[in-house]
Amino acid sequence: MTPVMEAFLGALHDDGVTDPKVLDVMARIPRDHFVEPQLAPRAYDNLPLPIDCHQTISQPSVVGLMTQELGLDSRMKVLEVGAGSGYQTAILASLCRRVYALERHGALAMKARARLEALGISNVILDHGDGSEGWPRHAPFDRILVAAAAEDPPRPLLDQLRIGGVMILPIGEESTLQQLIKVTRTEDGFTYEELLTVRFVPLLNGSA
Repeated sequence: MTPVMEAFLGALHDDGVTDPKVLDVMARIPRDHFVEPQLAPRAYDNLPLPIDCHQTISQPSVVGLMTQELGLDSRMKVLEVGAGSGYQTAILASLCRRVYALERHGALAMKARARLEALGISNVILDHGDGSEGWPRHAPFDRILVAAAAEDPPRPLLDQLRIGGVMILPIGEESTLQQLIKVTRTEDGFTYEELLTVRFVPLLNGSA
């Protein structure tokens, strides 16, 4: 393992990413493949980085913590809202049966698909569309990950979560720090757990 990768994994572990399966996947998925070439030297810094369409690729430790909290296994079907660069998508795809990913920016969706195909990741269906409405045709989902902040968990996403399923998403306004929460659907409704403070772009209706 290179010194850069050792430092990368060390930073993840220090920030609470301790699941060996998640760390192994994050060591294998090349983050530099998902950033613009001029930012490749910073790809393994534990920082968010800008991508096209005024969006960001999330801080690696936040990606790892969100993935860890999902508790994925190889039988699960996952909905990802806000595929962005495709980096989180690739990590999810390495840990579950299939990922259904939505990205509201057409240019980002096209680039993300190309990156995933170049890495030979074939268990992803990635489309350009409004993630706030979920993907009813493929519901219910075992897990849902939302990479954009809503003021409240969107009702369509709650409805598309399987009984016993888990959704991870940031809640709060764009201008303030947000709270990453874990929503679990039970026979009787939903339970909510606060995880950590984060900052994400807002979850917007419609596609761009």
